Amino acid sequence: MKVPGWLLPHRITVEPYEGDSAYGPLYGPPLAEVAALVSETVRTVRNREGREVTSTAQLITAPDVACPPESRITLPSGRITTALHIAPHTAPGLPVPGTQEVMCE
Repeated sequence: MKVPGWLLPHRITVEPYEGDSAYGPLYGPPLAEVAALVSETVRTVRNREGREVTSTAQLITAPDVACPPESRITLPSGRITTALHIAPHTAPGLPVPGTQEVMCE
């Protein structure tokens, strides 16, 4: 079960991270506007390596949004940020929607 669209009132743009090149990070083509619930608050989280870092935005999206860590995200405010950590939330067999939580720089 996917999260209902009316619970995701914001629109963001995601450019999926595809690796590094000699000139810096490589990003895929921007996804069409992605529905999300955006909270621009400061929180301390752990990144992929387990180090504590500061997250200044948290997003809730549908579970099928392609947003690997280090992806570039444009928030509704126009601010461009980077995905630090992605946490899928599922509950197989239960009547609750699946979501994906994205912690951003």
